[in-house]
Amino acid sequence: MKPTLVYTADGSHSIYLPDLNEHYHSVHGAIQESMHVFIQAGLHAVSIDPINLLEVGLGTGLNALLTLLENKKKPRKIHYTSLEKFPLPAEIYQSLNYAKLLNVDAQEFLKIHESDWEVPVVFNEHFQFTKHHNSLQQWKTTQQFQLIYFDAFAPEKQPDMWTEEIFFKIFELLESGGIMVTYCAKGVVKRTLKSCGFEVQTLPGPPGKREMIRVVKPKGTIL
Repeated sequence: MKPTLVYTADGSHSIYLPDLNEHYHSVHGAIQESMHVFIQAGLHAVSIDPINLLEVGLGTGLNALLTLLENKKKPRKIHYTSLEKFPLPAEIYQSLNYAKLLNVDAQEFLKIHESDWEVPVVFNEHFQFTKHHNSLQQWKTTQQFQLIYFDAFAPEKQPDMWTEEIFFKIFELLESGGIMVTYCAKGVVKRTLKSCGFEVQTLPGPPGKREMIRVVKPKGTIL
């Protein structure tokens, strides 16, 4: 069945996947969840400039848009890399209401979805965006990152994304002292992250969710 556009409690759109019985975002509010988890707990926690940022799961493009907008307030150079194995069809992403709610040019949002794959795209002098039509498991790079947005579907819906193998790869992708943020705070996920060498921080979650996770790759770590 096709993905379906739905409204969340803050008025912003999300996507519902009937086959998985899963939403892309919290039904309590897509924008407020992304702001809380990825911008406030992630982007704001990293002061380095320039910053290499990896997003696991481009999805609706909301995290990329919010990062672009947030960076305009206090500019620094961001090299934003996003992975997406199953991109949304045009009729879905063209209907998303994020640009209207955030009062930005719709073309700037559409550029996230309609830019070429595998090619760096310059949005402005401070923001470069590259998307890869690939999964984290298959993607290969020598690049390292200071920040990772981990936005996979929930462990019970996509268990292959919450394994030691995945988190060891993320550990290798992060620079020493780098962080990863995710909305999930399940005990088994915390234990798996700790077994891979991360320092695990449990933070207050967004509305409708008690907790979230931020992890740090310990400084001085040598692979």
